[in-house]
Parts: sequence; C-alpha cells; structure tokens
Amino acid sequence: MKRVPIIIALCATVCIFTGCNKNSYSADLKAEKELIEDYIKREGINVINEMPTNDADWGEKDYYKVKDYDYLYFHLTTRGKPYHINDKGDTIKTEAIKPSETVVMRFRKYTLKVNADTADYWTTLDNAYPLEFSYQTDYTTAPVAWHVAVQLMEYSDSECKIICPSKLGFTDDQNTVTPYGYQIKMKIKR
Repeated sequence: MKRVPIIIALCATVCIFTGCNKNSYSADLKAEKELIEDYIKREGINVINEMPTNDADWGEKDYYKVKDYDYLYFHLTTRGKPYHINDKGDTIKTEAIKPSETVVMRFRKYTLKVNADTADYWTTLDNAYPLEFSYQTDYTTAPVAWHVAVQLMEYSDSECKIICPSKLGFTDDQNTVTPYGYQIKMKIKR
C-alpha cells in the first residue's frame, strides 16, 4: 500500500515539471504560424517570392519570403550605398559585407499580437551603445534571422524590417515560441 502514495507523488511531480495544462510544443508552433499569418493579413503585407533587384521595385508593403527559412519575411526600407566617393572624387564600388566583419545594429523589437503589449517592446535605437556582433560567426549575440537580414541588406547604412519566427530569434523567443517583428538599422565597422 505504500506504493500508491509514492506513485501519486511521482505523477504530481511529473505534472508540475512538464506543465499539465500547457500546450504542447507543436500546438505552440501552430499558434505561432497562425499569429504570423494573421499579422501579415492585418497589416496588408504583400508576400513576394522573388527578391527585388532594384530598390524602386520594393513596394511599401512588399515582404520577401526568405527562401529556406519558414515564416521569415524581409522588407528592405533603405539600401546602404553600394558606391562611395573617395578623396579624389572618384566613384568606387563599396564591398558588400563579408563573413567575420563586425556589424553594429540598432533595432526595435515588437510583438505581432493584435494588441501589442509595451512589455514586449525593446529598443536600442536611441541607445549610445548599440548591439555589435561578428557576421556569420557570432550566433550568441545576434539571432539567425539577423544574420540572414544582414546578408540581404549587404551594405552599411541599410535598413530593413523583418518578421521572425521564434526558432530564428533570440533564445528567449525560442523558449516561449514567440514571433517578433524587427526594425533594423545596420552599419558595418571597417
């Protein structure tokens, strides 16, 4: 008879640690996808499957569905300068970002909820010390989605907006299965 209380205690412990009333991870992922789809619909976003090659081809609500990444969407708001003028007045092609170069980011992070809560809002746009990371080598400071966005922006002083699923976001976002939108400004430290 002593086994019954032990079994009940074990079941209660398992229930507490696994969260008996919580959704399963697959249910959370499904809810996340629905939230992203709903956000796209609410905002009147036009999903495009080909990345525009010309800046003028970006419509105000056009978001590129990034290939090879589920539910990652990218919108270029400002392209950095692919050309610069040297001291002699010559126009020189600017090099696109290369792996291991240092990227400095300023960003706004916002939820995709219908009624976004200010508790879910974080900004470094006005911070004197923006976030820095090494492109394509530092995935602890910057999430995967940011590396993808930097690759698509290519040049310093570019700006974009992205819709990011949790699995491509920060670790906390992955743990809570929370998708976010980002408004990003990038500089390359050379």
